[in-house]
Amino acid sequence: MGGTNIKAALFDTGFAAVGEVSVPTEAAEGPEHVLGRIRYAIKLLTEDKGIGLQSVTCMGMGVPGLLDPREGLSLFSPNFPGWEQVHIVNELKPYYDFPVFIDNDVRVNLYGEWLHGAAKGHQNVVLLTLGTGLGSGIVSDGKVVYGTTFSAGEIGHMNMYRQGRPCRCGSSGCLGRYVSAVGMVNTLKEKLGEGRSSIIQTWTSGDNERITALMISEAYDLEDGLAMEVMHETGTLLGFGLANVINLLNPEVIVIGGGMSAAGERLLRSVRATVKEHALKLSASKCSIAQAGLGSRAGTLGAAAYAYRKRQA
Repeated sequence: MGGTNIKAALFDTGFAAVGEVSVPTEAAEGPEHVLGRIRYAIKLLTEDKGIGLQSVTCMGMGVPGLLDPREGLSLFSPNFPGWEQVHIVNELKPYYDFPVFIDNDVRVNLYGEWLHGAAKGHQNVVLLTLGTGLGSGIVSDGKVVYGTTFSAGEIGHMNMYRQGRPCRCGSSGCLGRYVSAVGMVNTLKEKLGEGRSSIIQTWTSGDNERITALMISEAYDLEDGLAMEVMHETGTLLGFGLANVINLLNPEVIVIGGGMSAAGERLLRSVRATVKEHALKLSASKCSIAQAGLGSRAGTLGAAAYAYRKRQA
C-alpha cells in the first residue's frame, strides 16, 4: 500500500511471479474507499490470469505506519487521511476465504530481501529503505525483530544532532531528516541559500523547489562540486549512523534499498569509508554493505513470503 498506488502481485508457492497490477490508491477518499481499491486490485489480478480465489493460499500486505500485525490492525498511517484503528484483516474477511496477514511496509521489503534477495542465506540482517524518508527492519539470529510495540528498527529516528532539523516524530536532528531523498535535497538547498552554486540551478531555472535527488546524482556524474559535496556529506552521515547500527546489532549484511539507493556507489563509497573508520573493527570486518537486489519487487515478494510463512506456522 502506497500513498499514491496500491501494487499487487500473484505468486506460485515457489515464489515465481504469475502477474502483477498497480491501481491508484485514492487515499483522500478515506479508509473504506481504499479497502475497496485493494479488493479491486485483487479482482483485476486474479481475473486477468483466470485464477479463482479458491486457488489462493494466503495474502500478505505491506502497510505504512504503525500497526499491530498480530491483530491485523492498522493503528495510524500518516499518508492516508482518516486512517486510524483500521482493522484491515476483519474488513477483508467477508470477501475472502483465505487468511490475510499484514505487516509494516518496510518489514515486508525486509522479508523480500532476506528470503529472496541481497540478504538471502544470512541470519543477521539490517535493511534500510531510502526514499522520501528512511525506514529500516532487522533480522537477528534468524528472526525478524518486532519489539514491544512492533516498531523496532526505527533507525531513521536515531538522533544525530542535538538541535537539528525538526522531525514529524516530535524530536529533531533525526538521521532520516538528512539521509533520505528529501533530506539530501534540503542539504543542497541550504548550501544554495548560503550563496553556493551548482549546475542544477541551470536545470531548474533557479527554482529550488524543482530540485530532486536524481538531479544531485546526475550533477555528481558531471563532477559538479556542490553535488559531490552534498552526496559525500549525506553518505558520511549515513556511515556514522550505520557504525552505531553495526556496533549495536552486529549484522552480517546491511542492505540499502528504496528509490534513493539508485545513487549506488556515489553514496555508498562515503558510507563504507566512514563505517571502516568509526565502527568496531571486528564487527565492521564481518559486515558487508550492499545494494538491494530486488528493486521495486521487494515489497510484493516479501509480503507473499511473509504471509506464506505465517500460513505454515
